[in-house]
Amino acid sequence: MALWRRQSTGGDLTGLVHHSDRGVQYRAVRYTQRLAEADAVASVGSKGDSYDNAMAEAFNSLYKAELVRNKGPWRGIDDLEIATVEYIDWYNNRRLHGELGHVPPAEYEALHAMTHPVAATLETN
Repeated sequence: MALWRRQSTGGDLTGLVHHSDRGVQYRAVRYTQRLAEADAVASVGSKGDSYDNAMAEAFNSLYKAELVRNKGPWRGIDDLEIATVEYIDWYNNRRLHGELGHVPPAEYEALHAMTHPVAATLETN
């Protein structure tokens, strides 16, 4: 979703880093192929060390606290999957983040893109 959103708005994917823990997603062929297609660098921490990849660990903690534990119990995996999609949308588009000046990530990224037009600079050089 993040790749699609950035590409659909003409955003630059140069230097993209994908933060994650060492979960099973890296064993999934389609997942790793999609990262490779986007020329994304996978950023994973060393096994058992949450400080190596603090960004991903912080998000995982928020996800579990704000959705999984606070909104459960869940009737099944389908309910949790739908709730996860809704949570990601809320997290990116409406949740205020103190680290970003109390704006949602989508708004912060849009403001950054307007003030740092990397793609336009690359095309003209």
